[in-house]
Amino acid sequence: MLITFEGIDGAGKSTQAVLLKRHLQNRGREVMTLREPGGTPVAEQIRELLLESRNDITPIGELLLFAASRAELVQQVILPALESGSDVILDRFFDSTTAYQGYGRGLDLGMLAEINRIASCGLSPDVTFYLDLTPEDALMRKFSEKSLPLAFESEELDRMENSGLDFYRRVRSGYHAIGAANQDRIVMIDAILSQAEIHRKIVASLDARSAKTE
Repeated sequence: MLITFEGIDGAGKSTQAVLLKRHLQNRGREVMTLREPGGTPVAEQIRELLLESRNDITPIGELLLFAASRAELVQQVILPALESGSDVILDRFFDSTTAYQGYGRGLDLGMLAEINRIASCGLSPDVTFYLDLTPEDALMRKFSEKSLPLAFESEELDRMENSGLDFYRRVRSGYHAIGAANQDRIVMIDAILSQAEIHRKIVASLDARSAKTE
């Protein structure tokens, strides 16, 4: 099973991925957790290029770098893991590209869909958990008790995070559109809920899906 987590930075994806991995392992499942971009030596180098705040990358260049990283991860790691019977939990997949580079950067959605298909080798998640959080709440979480900037613009943020509040508002709207168009696959969860409550909702959703296939 391929399970993906989506949402803007600060929504709690990484935490929930770890909790779900432990839960599935306790049920006797083999589980691998991965992140995008990253997961292979080449993909990790691409990640550094993409997130380095000093790099000035065009939207098309950004898109193709994400796609290259995904192609490496899918072919070298994800497909072999799935074929061996392992579950794969992935922090971001092609929905991120659609939300960030499509709705956020304004690139053509039709072009994005084709590039996503090629880069993912046609692979689609069995289920996607989208943790919904406003950019303002994400910023509060990012800086916690520190002195807050007026927007997503700070030396403490990476290149993507420094794209600005309006960018992240477009990204969030994009995620909502993606969720509405893929209700069978995408489970939308309010990221303001406690970690424990979010985890319970994720487990309940997976159990319900398993019951339908039995």
